[in-house]
Amino acid sequence: MRLVRHPVLCNYYVTYRCNARCSFCDIWEKPSPYIQLADVEQNLRDLKRLGVSVVDFTGGEPLLHRQIHEFVGLAHDMGFITTLTTNCLLYPKYATKLRGKVDMLHFSLDASEKEVHDKGRGVACYDFVLESIRVARELGERPDILFTVFRENLKDLEAVYRDITQPNKLVLILNPAFEYNTVETGEQLTAEELNYLSAFGKRPGVYLNEAFIQLRRDGGNHVAAPVCRAASTTLVISPSNELVLPCYHLGERKFPIAGNLRELYNSAEVQQLAALEGRLPQCEGCTINCYMQPSFAVETSKYFWQALPSTLKYNWEKGTWKRMLTG
Repeated sequence: MRLVRHPVLCNYYVTYRCNARCSFCDIWEKPSPYIQLADVEQNLRDLKRLGVSVVDFTGGEPLLHRQIHEFVGLAHDMGFITTLTTNCLLYPKYATKLRGKVDMLHFSLDASEKEVHDKGRGVACYDFVLESIRVARELGERPDILFTVFRENLKDLEAVYRDITQPNKLVLILNPAFEYNTVETGEQLTAEELNYLSAFGKRPGVYLNEAFIQLRRDGGNHVAAPVCRAASTTLVISPSNELVLPCYHLGERKFPIAGNLRELYNSAEVQQLAALEGRLPQCEGCTINCYMQPSFAVETSKYFWQALPSTLKYNWEKGTWKRMLTG
């Protein structure tokens, strides 16, 4: 049963440019402009009218945009729940300007050892993560540590939890790696490794959407009976001010917004394409977390009930539930 019939999330790409070269991502290879403040202001007004409650300012590396603090501040003041993920290379520089404007601030860290993390990211950023944690805590911020899980770094979870997140009273977010297009992430987690990850996610101060684990056990999205609701739950806006459908990773169609996001989203052409969510040939086997998370939240399925406890746990620990109730 569908519980919510309007989009709940906007993935707002401020730029595709990145100052890292992660082996499991190809976005940094793309040329890209930067979003414009006037477009952001208009689009946020339309997102509010469409019912969106969460705006994720993403990239590339979002902190490469010199006005990023203005964007998140504007969205925050309009009542949106704001999220931002960074590799931390620029966070110490922008920390004061971002203070109090990002509800869910995520620092990426994929290993307990500097050499391993920096190799995977293609740039020396491990020390910047530790420095960013120190700076954020001094400012009264409470970032999360976003750990992208592969087979080869599963063994590092214990040390990151013990030595970094727990001493600093931070939430450790477990983000199982996924493949898309030509990007490969190595061997997929075995059933035993998925069980280990599931058990780890039940620890205090750890967030893992249990539905992600079940989806992988089930072989991902299946076009014959799709669980993906990417296009109807999530609006994707490109740095060129385009609406991207059905999701960023497929990017089948790009529609210029031109100041009319609400009308564009409700147009017959966009809605016809949105109706194909999860049903395109490329959607078979998909496990892309950032689209599955809102998909699981809008209708009662087995994934909804598996996702609910961990989602409530995270929102309670972060206090986000207060803004959800009053926003």
